[in-house]
Amino acid sequence: MEEYKKRIVKTIQYIDTNLDADLSLEKIAEISAYSPFHFHRIFKLVTGETLQNYIIRRKIEKSAFLLAVHKNMEMKEIYLDLGFSNPSVFSKTFKKYYGLAPSEFRKAAPEAFHKILQVQSKNGQIDTVFSQYICTIENLLNWTTMNLKIEIKEMPEMNLAAVMSLGIAGVEPSYNVLIDWAKKKHLFPKEDIKMISVYHDSFKVTPPDKVRIHACMLLDEKLEEPAGEVFSETIEAGKYIVGSGEVTLNDFEQCWVSLFLWMNEHNYSTRRTFPFEIYHSNFKEHPEGKMIVDFCLPIQ
Repeated sequence: MEEYKKRIVKTIQYIDTNLDADLSLEKIAEISAYSPFHFHRIFKLVTGETLQNYIIRRKIEKSAFLLAVHKNMEMKEIYLDLGFSNPSVFSKTFKKYYGLAPSEFRKAAPEAFHKILQVQSKNGQIDTVFSQYICTIENLLNWTTMNLKIEIKEMPEMNLAAVMSLGIAGVEPSYNVLIDWAKKKHLFPKEDIKMISVYHDSFKVTPPDKVRIHACMLLDEKLEEPAGEVFSETIEAGKYIVGSGEVTLNDFEQCWVSLFLWMNEHNYSTRRTFPFEIYHSNFKEHPEGKMIVDFCLPIQ
């Protein structure tokens, strides 16, 4: 199973960075070094969905992000870049996932203090709806001032050892795999070791059980020899909004919302790389379950 996961991770990374390219079963199977027949079965075994469903979902999720965040981007540019042949096909597919046509979604797209929830309707079908956070913007800003120190930082390039998690429930097991690997390499435990979670999907557009989160450990130099489920990842150097504070796990969502709201209030825009969290302490060692965290949001 470890070898399967290793190859699937490589495949998913390729898909995510090449959503506008040839993503046929034959091409993807070639990347993974499996035959098309075996790859199709293995991909579904590891991810819980077919390759085609995964690709379409990722394209639609990316289009939703672009529609909501990059409001000046032409609709045609979005659907052509993602490989949709015409607006009709794009609109029909988008509406299947979010219950709204792309143009309606863009008009209704929530700002940073909104989120997309999935709720069970009376007839048992999943409806995608918008729900505003209970707190008002003013209350959220007050909470931010009291709980987070927010500043703009130039962050250096960071070399990581990573294990991929599909879904929030898989993050802790992924860290366990990473720590077991690090112990064998005599990299853990160390006083100054930093654990980092890198978010490759947004909870605003991807269901929680499908979000890809990489459980990572900061290394002194690039990992040259990946092993099993552990692979090398690099965080780009650049400008970030960094919100630092001592918080509980239940505060994480509010912290991220605060950062996006702060970004909008100060006229910054996101950069096309992945946000991440740096952990400076362990919540399991705190009597109130608190931990010191840096929430890092890449900006232009």
